[in-house]
Formats: sequence, C-alpha cells, structure tokens
Amino acid sequence: MLKRKIRLKTVEDVREFVQTADRCSFDVDIQNGETKIDAKSIMGVMSLDLTRALVVICEGEDADLERVLERFASE
Repeated sequence: MLKRKIRLKTVEDVREFVQTADRCSFDVDIQNGETKIDAKSIMGVMSLDLTRALVVICEGEDADLERVLERFASE
C-alpha cells in the first residue's frame, strides 16, 4: 500500500488526477482528515477541502499515477 500527500489547486488538477486514478485497475482512495473517498469519483474529490493537503492511498502501482502524484506532491 502506498500513501502520498498531494495538493490539488485547480479544477484542472482535480480532473487530471481523477482521470488518471480512474485508469488504474486497483483501488485508489483519497483522505482529508477523517473523510476517505474513492479517488475515481470527481464529485467526491471536489467535495473535499482542497485548501488542505490530501493523502492518496493506493493498493497497486501505475507509472501514470506515480507521475501525477509527483506533479501534485505536497510536503
């Protein structure tokens, strides 16, 4: 299991992240505080507090997802 912190600042960031997560054959979740949702749901991701860092939790590996996680990485 992989956990990474990211920041999504714009609607385009959210769209790119969700589209990439949706192409993964494994579960990808995103957590904000106590709230954990399916990262493949654009409505779910948009409902989160995007002013804070988000934690991505995934059960597999995918090169495109890794690239997107690096792009949106948060300290």
